[in-house]
Amino acid sequence: MKDYLPLLKNKKVSLMVNQTSMVKQTHLVDTLLSVGLQITGIFAPEHGFRGTGDAGEKILSGVDAKTGLRVTSMYGASKKPSAKSMEGMDIVVYDIQDVGVRFYTYISSLQYMMEACVENNLPLLILDRPNPNGFYVDGPVLESAYQSFIGMQSIPIVYGMTVGEYAQMLNGEMWLSGKKSCLLTVISCKNYEHKTLYELPVAPSPNLRTAVSILLYPSLCLFEGTDVSVGRGTSTPFEVWGHPAFKTMSYSFTPVSTPGAKTPPHKDEVCYGENLSLPAVSICKLVDGKLNLSWIQKAYSLSENKDSFFTPFFLKLSGTASLKKQLQDGWSEQQIRKSWQPRLETFKQIRRKYLLYTDFE
Repeated sequence: MKDYLPLLKNKKVSLMVNQTSMVKQTHLVDTLLSVGLQITGIFAPEHGFRGTGDAGEKILSGVDAKTGLRVTSMYGASKKPSAKSMEGMDIVVYDIQDVGVRFYTYISSLQYMMEACVENNLPLLILDRPNPNGFYVDGPVLESAYQSFIGMQSIPIVYGMTVGEYAQMLNGEMWLSGKKSCLLTVISCKNYEHKTLYELPVAPSPNLRTAVSILLYPSLCLFEGTDVSVGRGTSTPFEVWGHPAFKTMSYSFTPVSTPGAKTPPHKDEVCYGENLSLPAVSICKLVDGKLNLSWIQKAYSLSENKDSFFTPFFLKLSGTASLKKQLQDGWSEQQIRKSWQPRLETFKQIRRKYLLYTDFE
């Protein structure tokens, strides 16, 4: 705290935070209030300030019952803070744990906050946190035709950067709206390197509850653009995959309505598939610095109705039309990976300019 408290003293501070914004056992909001700082409000990303909303569920603005502070949603009617919501503050602090995957929306909210800070002449202070998927870079690089809130920039699915590093890249590459630069300060992590296997102390969202699910998420989330379940509505979301028609598979699970997964795919249907719930170290070795395409390839081969296997959402998730066609045409994983390499190498060159920590290579 000694690294950033002097930057906040005698200032009106707003915070972009959620349930991961902890200082040991205490939330950052409570920590800053306890030392007498003036907090003017809270900005909440997807899943909300307390982190209980479903994926994609609109989050309402309001007042936090515990502190009485105004909470402005960045995942409701608008995903970018309005000029009115930025009034009465001197600085914005961003402290949210990310998982280092392009379609995980916290970095999109970060970009919108940086742009709002530019437009309202406010500085942004990022309290950086380790990236649990920061030990590799892989996947197709997003094509501009498929830009959306789950992919705003031309980066691969796994981009190997902390939030602080990524924010520096948004600035340095002039990727913010109007090609302007945010007045940015990053408080770096201590004792972190990109090769570090970091297990999060707090679940970053309702359906990423374990280190295993976070490591599997870059690969299994592609199923969210298909008719295959990834275990939402079970005790092991993003640790399993399956479908009611895959009856040749020995493992089964039944999604039900649960907090954070009110209407999961194939709700109340028995799904047959695969259980990947191994220890985190084993999953890390299984990942081995790359996305695993074998699971979606296997699921596609088992599908009885291949015309309905993919949904339109798959193109936004993958960020390209190529991957869907490659899977449909039966390309090998090696062939698919080879097609990614030219744009991946270009991204890696850009990425190196903004690293704050020792790289994994």
